[in-house]
Amino acid sequence: MSSLEAIELVDRIWARDSAVWTGSDEGHWLGWLDEPERMLERLPLGVDRGANEDVVLLGMGGSSLAPEVLKRTFAVEDFHVLDTTHPSAIRRLEEAIDVESALFVAASKSGTTLETRCQLDYFIGRGGSNFGAITDPGTELERFARDHDFAWTVPGEPTIGGRYSALSPFGMAPATLMGIDVQELLERAVAMAGWCRLGEENPGFQFGAELGGNWSEGRDKVCIDEVPGGFGLWAEQLIAESTGKSGKGLVPAPGEDPTGGPDRQHGRVRLDDPYDLGAEFFRWEFATAVAGSILGINPFGQPDVQAAKDKTADLLSSSHVPGPGPETGPEGSLDELLAEAEPPQYIAIQAFIDPDREGELDPLVTRARETGCVVTKGLGPRYLHSTGQLHKGGPNSVLAIQVVDDFGEELAIPGKDFGFRELIAAQATGDLESLKERGRKVCRVRLEDL
Repeated sequence: MSSLEAIELVDRIWARDSAVWTGSDEGHWLGWLDEPERMLERLPLGVDRGANEDVVLLGMGGSSLAPEVLKRTFAVEDFHVLDTTHPSAIRRLEEAIDVESALFVAASKSGTTLETRCQLDYFIGRGGSNFGAITDPGTELERFARDHDFAWTVPGEPTIGGRYSALSPFGMAPATLMGIDVQELLERAVAMAGWCRLGEENPGFQFGAELGGNWSEGRDKVCIDEVPGGFGLWAEQLIAESTGKSGKGLVPAPGEDPTGGPDRQHGRVRLDDPYDLGAEFFRWEFATAVAGSILGINPFGQPDVQAAKDKTADLLSSSHVPGPGPETGPEGSLDELLAEAEPPQYIAIQAFIDPDREGELDPLVTRARETGCVVTKGLGPRYLHSTGQLHKGGPNSVLAIQVVDDFGEELAIPGKDFGFRELIAAQATGDLESLKERGRKVCRVRLEDL
């Protein structure tokens, strides 16, 4: 790309020109370009943890991943992110905190996220009395928060999609509750946004042109640097959900070796200190928008995310009698799937397990890497709101290994005909069926059998 072409592309992005991508509705989803400046003007955000000993964020995907990275990066002990429906994890969190003296924050752009609303209903039913909400204006969650006298509600920006919302209230309100200097984070983001208005010297454009250029040469696996704060958790959603559609896509692979094969490229993370997260969030957002232009896709849509949600809803409504949920026994052959694996395929380990048991996946990761393929790993249902779009809508080069454990005893959800055990079983089965419908090669194994 020539210097003039680079300058023109950057100018058109800032001018919100949808023709940079597919000419559909992209221009309506570029609020993230100006959000750091808007957020600085909104400070303070009006959130307060009061005298509450712990803060629990109830959220999924774009509402939970940036807060999780901030929590890890700044080593905040009394802030908890709950983005699972696994009964064991919910019970463990409940035992670790004093529910009556904790602040629960429900975060959902749509206000209808199934997992978040179920978690909210559960902790209200368990005696929680301190609640806040982060949601877009006019949502069902906003009305619920008002009707139930939540301590505060922070409105999101409707022109920003979830995965681009790290520097919006969905990232910055939790950061405030963690005691992080949000002004410093945002000032570094504003500085990066200024640099991303430049031409070829533009760090976001340079990275995006590298991502897209490498993709056009067959290097579609982005091996993201592994850093202590788990930046790759957030970045993989941004890349996968933005680019994985129309049979195309960049495959984010945190912690994989960028020199391990000809289908790989390096996703460099630039963090000299924790507050660089503000700048890095913006640089990766801008780069992904640029890469989306090169791929010729709409980086702000997620047409295949709904598939697994619909399957889950069908399974949950198929019977009004509470039970253990759909059968989640072994299916297919792990040995056969790994025997046929070879680059440029990639292996996606999709684990509907207690997050505390994630380390037990290590032997499977090691075995999968022996094939020479890039290996990705996601916990369900979290990955359904993250990389799930790529696995279904991206290139048909994925070999999916679903891993399940014993979901334990049912954990009832007030007002629902199903509990958390039935919910996570339906989510696992629904996603497996969605993958098969799209012709993906899949198998299911039990964690205990690995």
